[in-house]
Amino acid sequence: MKRNKVLVINPGSTSTKIAVFEGSESIFLKTLRHSAEQLAQYEKISDQFEFRKECILSELIQADIDIDDFDAIVGRGGLVKPIASGVYEVNEALKADLRKGILGQHASNLGGLIADDIAKVIPGARAFIADPVVVDELEEVARITGHPDMPRRSVFHALNQKAVAKNFAISIDKKYEELNVIVAHLGGGISIGAHRKGRVIDVNNALDGYGPFSPERAGTLPTGALIDACFSGKYTYEEMRKLVNGKGGLVAHLGTNQANEVEEKALAGDKHHMLILQAMAYQIGKTIGSCAAVLKGQVDGIIITGGIAHDKTVTDYIKEMVGWIAPMKIYPGEDEMKALADNAFSVLAGEVECKVYE
Repeated sequence: MKRNKVLVINPGSTSTKIAVFEGSESIFLKTLRHSAEQLAQYEKISDQFEFRKECILSELIQADIDIDDFDAIVGRGGLVKPIASGVYEVNEALKADLRKGILGQHASNLGGLIADDIAKVIPGARAFIADPVVVDELEEVARITGHPDMPRRSVFHALNQKAVAKNFAISIDKKYEELNVIVAHLGGGISIGAHRKGRVIDVNNALDGYGPFSPERAGTLPTGALIDACFSGKYTYEEMRKLVNGKGGLVAHLGTNQANEVEEKALAGDKHHMLILQAMAYQIGKTIGSCAAVLKGQVDGIIITGGIAHDKTVTDYIKEMVGWIAPMKIYPGEDEMKALADNAFSVLAGEVECKVYE
C-alpha cells in the first residue's frame, strides 16, 4: 500500500538535492554532486535532463527507496514566465516553458521536468513546482523605472521568503495573509521583499538587477559608471554579466564569496574586511527601511533569513539600523526542501488549491 510520501528535487548548477518526506519529517536527504567534466559534455542545461534523472533514480535504488510509494514529486520551479505565488501542477505549457527557459537557462528549470517524468510512471502520483524565483506579485507602481524599456522585474527567493514569513505568522498565532512583514533573504544573492497581507508587493531583482550587493552580486551600481565600463573596451559582454552576477559584491572587493570568512577576518582586526561587511549590512538595512515606506510604516515584523543570517556582525548592524521599525526575527539558513515538500502536502491534503500554468 502506498504511504503518504513526497519526493523533492532541487537541481542546482553543480549539484542536485533530493529528499524524501513522510508527512513533515525528512526520512532521506542527499546532495548529488556533478563534476565540471560530467556537465561539460552537455551543450545546454536542458540536455542534462536524462543524466540528472538517472542520477536521482540510481540514488533512490541504492537507498532502497521504492518510487511507487510516492504520492507526489515536487521540483524546484525554474525561470518560467512571471506567475503568482502557489503550487502548480506540471502540465504541457509549463514543461514547454521550462525547456525553453524563457527567462533564462538555469538548472532549476529541470526540476519540474524530472518531477513529471518520474511521476508519470507511478500510478496516481502527481508532479508539482512551487514558488519559483519568478513569482511576481508586484504592484504596478513598483514596476516603473525612469525608462519604459527597462521595467523592474520580480526575481527573488520566493520559496524561502514565503516559507519563513508563514513560520513567523504561526509563531505569533496569526495568518500570513493578515500581516505586513519585511523579509530579507541573505545568501549568495540578497532579496528583500515587502509582504503585504500575503503578497510580495515590492522586491529587488536579486539575480542580476539591483538592491544590496551580496557575496557574488554587485547589486545597484552607479548608472553612468556602469555605462562607461560597458564601452571602455576593458570588458566583453560576458565579462560584464559576470561583473554584475558572479564576480561582484564580496568577490570583487575581497576575492571570496564566503561571508563567514569575511566576518572572521573582520573580527580578527582587519579594518577593510570590516568596512566591506558593514557596507553590505548598511545596504541591507537601507533597503529594509525603503520596504517599511512601501508598507506605509505598518510593519508587523522584520525577518532575516539565509546563510548570512548566521553572521552576528551583520545581523547586529541591521538591527541597530532598523530594529525600531518592528520586532526583528532571525531564521538562519534556509530549508527549501522542506518548503517544497510542505507545499506539495498542502495540495494533497486539500488545504490549498493547485494552480494551473497557462
